[in-house]
Amino acid sequence: MIFDSIFDIFRGKAVTIPPMDGALKPNTALDDAEVVTAALAPDNLAVRNGVALYSSHREIREIGGSHRLVESCPSDVTAIAVAKDGTLAIGLEDGTLKLDGRLIEGFNCITALCFHEGSLFVTNGSEHVRPGQWVSDLMHRNASGTLWQVDVASGERRKLAGGLAFANGVAVDAAQNRLIVSESWKHRLSAVPMQGGGVREVLGRLPAYPGRITEGAGGFLLALFAPLNRLVEFVLQEPQYRADMMREIDSRYWIAPTLSPPQSFLEPLQNGGVRSMGVHKPWSPVRSYGLVARLDRICQPVDSYHSRANGRFHGVTSAIAHEGSILAASRGGNHIVKLVIGGGAS
Repeated sequence: MIFDSIFDIFRGKAVTIPPMDGALKPNTALDDAEVVTAALAPDNLAVRNGVALYSSHREIREIGGSHRLVESCPSDVTAIAVAKDGTLAIGLEDGTLKLDGRLIEGFNCITALCFHEGSLFVTNGSEHVRPGQWVSDLMHRNASGTLWQVDVASGERRKLAGGLAFANGVAVDAAQNRLIVSESWKHRLSAVPMQGGGVREVLGRLPAYPGRITEGAGGFLLALFAPLNRLVEFVLQEPQYRADMMREIDSRYWIAPTLSPPQSFLEPLQNGGVRSMGVHKPWSPVRSYGLVARLDRICQPVDSYHSRANGRFHGVTSAIAHEGSILAASRGGNHIVKLVIGGGAS
């Protein structure tokens, strides 16, 4: 309503979050999925020459068999992508981009990579923090993310978009000559023309924070790494409380989203609706969750795969289509699982 912003001054702003419904209706598909491999905080997924790869801290390994080491890096791997010719691009925690043996500098927070016709598209999540400090970026309510195009042959960079609320994933929509970018802190997917220019929302009001997006399974696959939470949203509206919390409390115990279920009694949301009679309720309020959404060609959800509050596979940061199935990396659950296409909410 036109008068809502005025009334909010007197009545306080209501905290609402979008429901998980329709194609995003909760299920147990992630927890019921086939476990492919156990790994320490698996993060990025990609396919090279028919073989699936995953990153785990400073290493990139093959999935299956002996988990052959593909690359060992000087700092944590934050993004990987593979071109049609097998060229491997790697983003690192220190902001370095490794492209076909070359080092390209100038980035600060590389979160996702995507090849297309001689170009490498790069999302730089924030100008203020490194990828591993994403919680701090949210708590400071930053919106300094950028989208870049890198010429694979020359290494030259071109900025396509700025002012993004933690740009955290990028995929090519060749049919419409555009890029689809996830903006985590705005809970939405946005479209950016290949030539650069305006940013337009294509999917908004998501019930979780979107991460990496990849083409596949008849459209796109979107990893959502943590759920929206009313308490967190309330804290985000209170700048003084938030500043005091960040100054006085260890960041592990902030009222903020996380990638894994509670591990300490010092963490918030330990009582009340979380556990009843010693049982962790699947519908209880949580700061971590597991969610993969399958989207159609116009970026609308058609299916989803969940690990609910009492599940094991939270903090899904990447999902790719591979050999007729979907591979999902649960960074918070330390496993990679295989999903059956169409075996989710629809």
